[in-house]
Amino acid sequence: MTAADEGPGASDRTQPRRRLEELDPDTVGPAGRFRLYMGAAAGVGKTFAMLDEGWRRHRRGTDVVIGFVETHGRPRTAELVRDLEVVPRQVVQYRGSTFEEMDLDAVLARQPEVALVDELAHTNVPGSGRHEKRWQDVLELLDAGIAVITTVNVQHLESIADAVEHMTGTRVRERVPDWVVRKADQLELIDSSPEQLRRRLVHGNIYPQEKVQDALVHFFRTENLVALRELALRFVADETEEELLDYLSSRNPGAVWDTRERIMVAVTGAPGIDNVVRRAARIAARTKGDFLVVHVTNAEQRSRPLQEIRKLAEDLGAAWHDLTSDDPARALVDFAEQHQVTQIVLGASRRSRWEEMTRGSIIRRVIRFASDSDVDVHVIARRGDVPVDTELADG
Repeated sequence: MTAADEGPGASDRTQPRRRLEELDPDTVGPAGRFRLYMGAAAGVGKTFAMLDEGWRRHRRGTDVVIGFVETHGRPRTAELVRDLEVVPRQVVQYRGSTFEEMDLDAVLARQPEVALVDELAHTNVPGSGRHEKRWQDVLELLDAGIAVITTVNVQHLESIADAVEHMTGTRVRERVPDWVVRKADQLELIDSSPEQLRRRLVHGNIYPQEKVQDALVHFFRTENLVALRELALRFVADETEEELLDYLSSRNPGAVWDTRERIMVAVTGAPGIDNVVRRAARIAARTKGDFLVVHVTNAEQRSRPLQEIRKLAEDLGAAWHDLTSDDPARALVDFAEQHQVTQIVLGASRRSRWEEMTRGSIIRRVIRFASDSDVDVHVIARRGDVPVDTELADG
């Protein structure tokens, strides 16, 4: 019997296996230095996936340590630690209570090849180290040459957090800049259906039993979980599309694979403008476009303090521009033309109809000028603060 007679794949079995070092690097790529598991909500299995990946690498001979893993009292999660080395935590006293945080200096001194660091958006207890946020600890580990595997929930992304707050009525206290998440070499979605998540919640696999009923009727309502899952799927799909475009461009640099959108948002010191900036950031992310933030003042007007908005723009990866003009509408559209902006985002006016009639509407003038330049204009509602304040979703 010949190899052909033995069926598909038989001829491959008659050939000697190629050694790993002979494989084309494009066929089998190295593990990324920064791997991130994202989920729609607590309980989808992000920490499971992180621990399992770390253990697999450990079994293959990689030097892996646990920098910080939060089991939330879940026995099944604790079991997955197995024989992985755990770097002792730092014990911190704060306001009469005892807390445990990752000991960044201990991990740096240990110098593993890979560190597992749970909950990227976590805020460190004051006095526990030199960084306010865990994502800053992670960046220092990466700078030191240590690969990191970590986890995050989609609601903690800065560009998405405000939408989740208004959708669920739950305060999102922990936030991580989008640019940090986008630095990940590998981003993987850990998916779970809303029905499965609610079953896990009822069985006590997510929160303690005393919190289950409240979670079921608030954050873990089916419609909330469906929306969160959609947000996570869209974010990961956007990242995958960007990787594909980068790959195609590297293979054929002269080809034009997509038209570049440029999204510009005009900001003031008015309440709710942060919501407008985040909405504009999501538009820019979904269109794979450049993101610009523009602030206009007149020659006699002192610029309002916008440090928080500038910090938000920086976290969202935007380019900030200050303009001086007595005609804000004209200045915005002229800037848009000069920078080939394709879409302008404005916050809705809260002026009365009388004020609009007597003082004029900047929004209407922007729309009129922009239409002559074929630039789209989006007018976004400026929402206020979220009335409900609960931390259930941060687990």
